[in-house]
Amino acid sequence: MQTRFHIRKNDHVLVLSGKDKGKTGVILEMLPHKRRATVEGIHMIKRHTRPSPQAPQGGIVEREGTINIANLKLICPSCDTPARTKRSTVEKEIGGRTKTYHARVCRKCGESAERD
Repeated sequence: MQTRFHIRKNDHVLVLSGKDKGKTGVILEMLPHKRRATVEGIHMIKRHTRPSPQAPQGGIVEREGTINIANLKLICPSCDTPARTKRSTVEKEIGGRTKTYHARVCRKCGESAERD
């Protein structure tokens, strides 16, 4: 069964707790089985890499670490504020047919939080 979360890849989010509390960024990668996400510029960690044919120099590389999704809050694209979301049924007409699907909706402004 597919797990559904309040955030998705490419969403703009706010960090709620941890050393980067209050910072915002875009989700680069979701790890649903671990309930973690990689956010651009958040939780920077240092990786010590061994020299290899691809990177003959080796050395210390700084990159984004993962953060628990419970510590992230979606920033609504329409009202541009951090907001909780709910799921609601939306009907959309495509090519003469009506398609019903569930969409994330901002609880503050009531607008869809989906990327079109």
